[in-house]
Amino acid sequence: YLGFAMNTFLAFGITFEVPVVVVVLVRMGMVSLAKLKEIRPYVIVGAFVVAAIVTPPDVLSQLLLAIPMILLYELGLLIARFYEPKPAEDETTAGDADPQATA
Repeated sequence: YLGFAMNTFLAFGITFEVPVVVVVLVRMGMVSLAKLKEIRPYVIVGAFVVAAIVTPPDVLSQLLLAIPMILLYELGLLIARFYEPKPAEDETTAGDADPQATA
């Protein structure tokens, strides 16, 4: 019983880190927000696969782990929208506010 409880606590602990991982990946520029939205169906299937492996073989336990994982992924996408790095402006347009001033 103790092993089951520890596995369940570990699985739920990792689940609640999903938004942090999503925001960090977007903030570091390792993956774009558009790409994370594009792979959403794979994340949903992956959440159910992970939940099926970690939880006991009943559907309720699987749903109790997979649904929060998916919702927290979506929350991570919403939060990451505010932390997405802005594209750098071109140096020539940023430095030359008035092109007539140099002539």
